[in-house]
Amino acid sequence: MAARKSSARKIRLLKKKKQNSAVPAWIILRTKRQVRTNPKRREWRRTDVEVG
Repeated sequence: MAARKSSARKIRLLKKKKQNSAVPAWIILRTKRQVRTNPKRREWRRTDVEVG
């Protein structure tokens, strides 16, 4: 990846970084463990991020 990124691309990468987080523990407790996993979770090596 290039060292010089445009600000728009940085914003898109930050959004993907935020989406890649796990489900918070308080949500797991509130839903009585019905929601445990994040379906949008992505492994950095396996899946490509299409941000341009």
